[in-house]
Amino acid sequence: MPPLILASTSPYRRELLARLRLPFSVANPQTDESPLPGESPEALALRLSEAKARAVAQAYPEALIIGSDQVATVDNRIYGKPGTHERAVEQLQALSGKTVNFFTGLCLYNSRTDQADVRGIPTLVTFRQLSDGEIENYLRREPAYNCAGSAKSEGLGIALLHSMRGDDPNALVGLPLIALCDMLRKQGVAVL
Repeated sequence: MPPLILASTSPYRRELLARLRLPFSVANPQTDESPLPGESPEALALRLSEAKARAVAQAYPEALIIGSDQVATVDNRIYGKPGTHERAVEQLQALSGKTVNFFTGLCLYNSRTDQADVRGIPTLVTFRQLSDGEIENYLRREPAYNCAGSAKSEGLGIALLHSMRGDDPNALVGLPLIALCDMLRKQGVAVL
């Protein structure tokens, strides 16, 4: 099996990939995540997932490299990682009672053959109507400042949600494992 590289500094993606029990290394892709003018949120996630994988390819010329990126959108407005408490409060107030498309771009790049398998996995998440007190209590207990949409569904953030619809529950956390297993199999990697 060629070396498997996760082109991400996300601890959540690292934890998810570890579930597959395959040996892998982690590399920082150092990619500019700014959207291009007129770029749709979905196109942004797909482009960045591939860009992250390709960004580390020179250091790993014989590897399978995983890149992933996620955007949260409502009415074509992107909600990224808030970074601060104030921005997280604003995001959760804006998302309260709404259905959000958490679109995850996934790329498996074979640096030996220069082939990229890029897929997009949507997850529709409906937030409950949230009071300001609930938002404050949540963020004090689980400061989700490095999560798109300011909520960690794998933690206490599940209490903020009304429903989720998607093909892979791992996609919402940031690494769609069902699609990744299929991509790896197509590259000759036996997950089981």
